[in-house]
Amino acid sequence: MEYEVKLEKVGRKKSLSQRIKENKTWQKASTIVLPLIFGIVLVGLWQTEVLHSWFHTDTFTLPLINKIGGIMGDISDKILENTIATVEVAFFGLVIGSVLGYLIAMLAALYPKIGSGGLSVIGAFASIPVVAMAPVLNNWTKDVSTDANLRSMVSKIIVVTLICAADMGLNAYRGLTELKPFSEDLMAIYGAPKKITLWKLRIPNSIPYVFTALKVSVPASIMTAIVSEYFAEYITGVGRAIRENIVLAQYSTAWAYIATACLIGVVAYVVLMVLQSILLRRYH
Repeated sequence: MEYEVKLEKVGRKKSLSQRIKENKTWQKASTIVLPLIFGIVLVGLWQTEVLHSWFHTDTFTLPLINKIGGIMGDISDKILENTIATVEVAFFGLVIGSVLGYLIAMLAALYPKIGSGGLSVIGAFASIPVVAMAPVLNNWTKDVSTDANLRSMVSKIIVVTLICAADMGLNAYRGLTELKPFSEDLMAIYGAPKKITLWKLRIPNSIPYVFTALKVSVPASIMTAIVSEYFAEYITGVGRAIRENIVLAQYSTAWAYIATACLIGVVAYVVLMVLQSILLRRYH
């Protein structure tokens, strides 16, 4: 009797919703389709002023999308100039911070007694709010140069570097130490020195963890650069433009720069995903 019941369960057809959920094509497409539908609905509610009625606001503080788009077209030259300044800070801070974090992770993996202290230090920086770190570093870098633009850029890059180093260091350390069972023992049996073990085993194993860190670091670098621009000495960048326009009650222009900041983040993340798909395909 129990055997017959099991046969009935095995032979029972799956529901349409269950088959759709298990379909691999739908799983891939849903990552694009569902966010796109959500975005279209949000834009529709925004443009028809439904959001304004829900949040009890007006079109002055929350301008309509067509007005924001028109302003972005009118001041495209200024937006491009500020975007380049922000992207430069985010890019250099991301590169320097990622390299620094990975080197510290390598040191901690090879020499745990020495390197674990470095991981603890950079891990502590990840818990410091950017709004607290940026003004302090802005004051510390006043003697770097007589050029206000250079001083400001150095300050902002250091802030981004510290945040990105923490993300990369902690993730890369896991990739360098969480090895496949007995793989490190096998290298020891063959008498491989630490350098060979690092190059042939630890570094290849850490590559997926590096991209995991970059998924956090890339958006964080842009966000950190924008926030640090609020406190920067030199008036440039998307973050500073948002602040200045809000102070002057130019909310439509401020929203144009907010939209620009969102576009920077989306484009940077898409570029990262493309690089990951290319490099990890070769890696696997």
